[in-house]
Amino acid sequence: MDVTEFWANADRHLVRYGPRFTPRIITGASGAHVIDADGTRILDFTSGQMSAVLGHSHPDIVRTVSDSIATLDHLYSGMLSEPVVDLVTRLAATLPPALSKTLLLSTGGESNEAAIKMAKLVTGRYEVVAFDRSWHGMTSGAASLTFSAGHHGYGPSVPGSLTLPTPNAYRSPFRHPDGSYDWRSELDYGFALIDAQSSGSLAACLVEPILSSGGIIDLPLGYLAELKRKCEERGMLLILDEAQTGLGRTGTMYAFERDGVVPDMLTLSKTLGAGLPVAALVTSAEIEERAHELGYLFFTTHGADPLAASVAGTVLRVIERDGLVERAAVLGGVLRERLLAMQERFDVIGDVRGRGLLQGIELVRDRGTREPAEALGAAVTDECLRRGLHMNIVQLPGMGGVFRIAPPLTIADAELEAGLDILEASLAEALVHA
Repeated sequence: MDVTEFWANADRHLVRYGPRFTPRIITGASGAHVIDADGTRILDFTSGQMSAVLGHSHPDIVRTVSDSIATLDHLYSGMLSEPVVDLVTRLAATLPPALSKTLLLSTGGESNEAAIKMAKLVTGRYEVVAFDRSWHGMTSGAASLTFSAGHHGYGPSVPGSLTLPTPNAYRSPFRHPDGSYDWRSELDYGFALIDAQSSGSLAACLVEPILSSGGIIDLPLGYLAELKRKCEERGMLLILDEAQTGLGRTGTMYAFERDGVVPDMLTLSKTLGAGLPVAALVTSAEIEERAHELGYLFFTTHGADPLAASVAGTVLRVIERDGLVERAAVLGGVLRERLLAMQERFDVIGDVRGRGLLQGIELVRDRGTREPAEALGAAVTDECLRRGLHMNIVQLPGMGGVFRIAPPLTIADAELEAGLDILEASLAEALVHA
């Protein structure tokens, strides 16, 4: 199929489900690169869909998939296999003792849906709170709590879906007299609004430790502990969505470890499958027991599939064997240093934020006014791709373009530096033509 026919067929037959397609035909992927039809190697600074923590076509994953597909891939959801029990045992060993029960699923939206349903069942309530820049999935309950996009035109959301102000230190109007960010007052204000809206049926709060699609918003240190306290005061469960932050990406195995807070439920997806569709809901034995007593039902076609479990088990083994959590912390320091140096050079970089190998820069037209630079991000993205780097930019109302930088944990030092060199050169080039 020639290029013209490829794009004609794509235009004719594909449903457009989001942003425009990248104007390259991808034919292969290896390590930190994807390869297009012309043989051009493109550094992948998004790890696919922020998922491929081990890079593309990692030999251990290839071997696991090949072996599993040839011997034991899919079963009736009521059947168990060794890969499933091995995975949940390994996963529990990486978590605080309170998080010991796992439900194996396929996608992040599905794991969040499962958590929402469990929280409603065990509390006997129906109201769930999420940040106003959140992204938790596209299934009905998760989509109702995805406030960064996707609400207009679809009719009523699930009743009881409430919002909490996103703690954006760069743009929040809540300030101390010295101008520093006053997140405590913002959180108090947010819960005062929630209490005013609530019908007295608050069940849970679902949040990401670092909002990725929300623009790489890292919760201030101390925020998560105070959020947990406010949830406990109201009899709510705290659900953490670590689809993108789990399994080493932030420089700790799980992002919540930095804060010393243990959630009531934890959802994992993207990184757990290293690019393949694997997800999990993890909770305590007490919550699982209560849910079971009440007849909890979340029976899916690919729940407890041995292929998915085998892949996730391999991901955990490779991360531990190769010291990738520590590597993400070290490379995250390199990344932060380079981004801060770019901020010194370019006035259009208003903010640098994130942790480990999940960081971002926010582009603005003016640092004083923090006016969003809507067009610049797209120009930089195009120039990066022309030079051999795939970047992703988040553009939300009222914010400038925010680049999400999330390369594989296995990226070589030289590859990370090369990608950052391209980003810096592309930004300089785009500014010349701005």
